[in-house]
Amino acid sequence: MKTISDALAAHLAQPVTTLATCWKVTRGDGSTFGFCDFSADILFDEQLYKAASGIAASNIKTSDKLDVDNLEVDSILSADTLTDADLLAGLWDGARVEIFLVNWADLSMGALSLRSGFIGEVKTGRTKFTAELRGLSQKLQQSIGRVYGIDCDADLGDARCQISLSGFTVSASVSTVTDGAHFTAAALTQADGYFDAGLITFTSGANAGRKMEVKTFTTGVVNLQQPMPFALAVDDTFSIHAGCDKSLATCRDRFNNVINFRGFPYIPGSDRMVSGK
Repeated sequence: MKTISDALAAHLAQPVTTLATCWKVTRGDGSTFGFCDFSADILFDEQLYKAASGIAASNIKTSDKLDVDNLEVDSILSADTLTDADLLAGLWDGARVEIFLVNWADLSMGALSLRSGFIGEVKTGRTKFTAELRGLSQKLQQSIGRVYGIDCDADLGDARCQISLSGFTVSASVSTVTDGAHFTAAALTQADGYFDAGLITFTSGANAGRKMEVKTFTTGVVNLQQPMPFALAVDDTFSIHAGCDKSLATCRDRFNNVINFRGFPYIPGSDRMVSGK
């Protein structure tokens, strides 16, 4: 049930209103940003909501079912708030969004909450981006707790895996560049596939501090899951750690960590059930 002050309720009942829609976005790193569809910035509840970037949202649809209520918002890319590089780097993925109405002529009336949720898929262009806002009911469609399967469900190096990544991390530099997702590092002489599903962190160059998952590694050639936000350059330095395909064989042969393996490789699956054996 939505709550609203008597003053704002009375204002909404008027034939002419002075309303503005505000968006408060809180990223995973704790950074908070405010946007509004008014012609001037709005300072509300100690948060500045900027009008410079501008926003245009699709209709907000709400139902009493457990369907995921989505909407999209279009806005321009702005150097001081939203950049193409930050979006591609995933800094806005999963950010929490709160949407509400205020009376810009009298902010003391408070706010009317319209929607809250999380940023989903983001598409970028030359000067603008389109972000999907997923409602809170999206969380109800996600699995809670463990689901048993053949492969391990721990993340390499986390508290459940307990492997120290320091012994499987090496530093190198870019030797040749094919594009933003493919490059060669001559210093990497590990076996093919050693860094598959691993993680690379650039320590110098335009992408310093940025991370990306490794798709494949073959004869010194690194193929990233997605292009880096900025152009790669020869001699850019990075650190990269070995990958894990979550199988028992890799856990045993590469990491000697079977005692912490979190999969269930010996439980019969549906293929065994339907075989009748």
